[in-house]
Amino acid sequence: MDLTIVSGLSGSGKTVALQALEDIGYYCIDNLPANLLPHFASSLMNNPDSHAAVGIDIRNRHFLESLSDSLNGLKQLGIEFRILYLYADEDTLIRRFSETRRRHPLTNTSTSLVDGIRQEHQLLASLAHSARIEIDSSHLTPHELRSQVRNLVGAQDGTAMMLQVVSFGHKHGNPSDADFVFDVRCLPNPYWQESLRQQTGIDQDVINFLKSTPATTKMVDHIFAFLSEWLPAYKAENRSYITVAIGCTGGLHRSVYVAEQLAGKLADDSTIQVQLRHRDLI
Repeated sequence: MDLTIVSGLSGSGKTVALQALEDIGYYCIDNLPANLLPHFASSLMNNPDSHAAVGIDIRNRHFLESLSDSLNGLKQLGIEFRILYLYADEDTLIRRFSETRRRHPLTNTSTSLVDGIRQEHQLLASLAHSARIEIDSSHLTPHELRSQVRNLVGAQDGTAMMLQVVSFGHKHGNPSDADFVFDVRCLPNPYWQESLRQQTGIDQDVINFLKSTPATTKMVDHIFAFLSEWLPAYKAENRSYITVAIGCTGGLHRSVYVAEQLAGKLADDSTIQVQLRHRDLI
């Protein structure tokens, strides 16, 4: 039996994650009291091919106190499970609650939204520490989050390793979930070409410009060689997913082009699933 516990900060996308799992055949229950976890899981044990996901979060504040006992109960029953934990940065959560006008579960007449978010972060710290999979949804669209959930859980189920290649701009901050960060700001910058400034790394003129510079081709080849050398070692250690981040100054030209080239090269490896994302490309 496959059991996934979906948890995380309010506003980080737990509902979207559960919907993504439901779309690929999981039986999903949201807001299940933590003390009912062993009972729920044991009822599914007669069907070893069942896939289930349970949403547990701060709305279950009273039952969260018994979560540790519930997880131990699952282990005693011999039920293997994974915890999928979603989070986002504070500014993003504030914006999402402001846009949707929904009330945070911990806010009241004496607790502001910011205080509620910080309290929730502390209350769920131990659960986050136990998570096998973490997703930072700060810069993800709902579509991108669904895709990540499907790919990451699929990788945990024994399919090919999921490799995410992300382009980004250093001036906007490094991706918090990156395993490897490659800085390509040393490459010739199309931004300084007036005709290329308003284009991006997926536009043909920029592609032609960067493709014609030997340093760019050399950089792509060197990063690809590094990953080709070391990814098998991570797979041998049962690592299910890796995030490779490629950064330039603004995240529009060089990093986008290099990420596109790398993803294309890596896609030829049938032992990995490649996902490409341009974080700062508008």
